[in-house]
Amino acid sequence: MTDRRTVLMAAGVAAVAAATGAAAAQSPDIRAPDIRATDIRGAVTFVGGKAISEGHLEIYLEDPAIQDSGRRRAAKTSLKSEGGSKTIEFSLPLPASSTASPTLQVVARLERADGWLVARGSAQFQAGLPVHVTLKAVIY
Repeated sequence: MTDRRTVLMAAGVAAVAAATGAAAAQSPDIRAPDIRATDIRGAVTFVGGKAISEGHLEIYLEDPAIQDSGRRRAAKTSLKSEGGSKTIEFSLPLPASSTASPTLQVVARLERADGWLVARGSAQFQAGLPVHVTLKAVIY
């Protein structure tokens, strides 16, 4: 006859084995090791599905409701576009103070090597969802 303790221990061992098996079966492509669960993940594309030009891509989190331009940008990452890619994926750290604002946007700017702005795009940030930013050519 089994007692309660034996049943609970068996259930605990089975739960640990099931969790370990599920973790081992996960694809390593789901989340890169350097991306934290609190990061904003997303992708940048060019309008019309065209290839993204060569240049420096700056992606940042901005709150247009903040009047002080020094505090408006909360987080930033930079990537290099070699030209030819139709999609560039990114990860941006989410500051703890930025989660409450409903006006947060993810902004992407593509600049040439000489500093001229080539394209810009933005998308509304929603916590927990990936962000898709579409770049549009800048006309001078």
